[in-house]
Amino acid sequence: IVHQIELFISNMPTNCSRIELGGVTGHNIKQLKKLNAVVFPISYTEKFYKDVLDLGELSKLAYYNDIVVGGVCCRIETEGTQRRIYIMTLGCLAPYRRLGVGTELLGHVLRIAKDDGNIDNVYLHVQVSNTEALEFYKKFGFEIVDTKEHYYKRIEPPHAHVLQKNLKE
Repeated sequence: IVHQIELFISNMPTNCSRIELGGVTGHNIKQLKKLNAVVFPISYTEKFYKDVLDLGELSKLAYYNDIVVGGVCCRIETEGTQRRIYIMTLGCLAPYRRLGVGTELLGHVLRIAKDDGNIDNVYLHVQVSNTEALEFYKKFGFEIVDTKEHYYKRIEPPHAHVLQKNLKE
């Protein structure tokens, strides 16, 4: 019987495990807090999480087989005539990386920008030592456009690259 079960599992299509995105609400905001505490080397304030509740489609949790494994929080910024999306956080628990979770979250952000039709670029900060994140974003056309010295407080190295994906020519 054990052999039959192993054979059944090995023959299952890989798409049986699903990634779904869901909204961040007052009922699940604690899951986002726990996720961010594990994924990111910095702490976010209560005000950050209070503001996240007002972001609507710009904040999402990622579920892998109904388990929260990732999340994204963004905001739209306007500077003069330029509108851009700033990715405040986009992260995934380490055991679930390279399974498409981050791709799904980033794809959601890029779809919002495309559907809006008036977003010039999407940008974010990445710690200079985070080669995994840098490689991930570069795969999707993000480029390093600046480096902010001493961007982070209380973590080493404290510097951050600014990555940006231009959406308009």
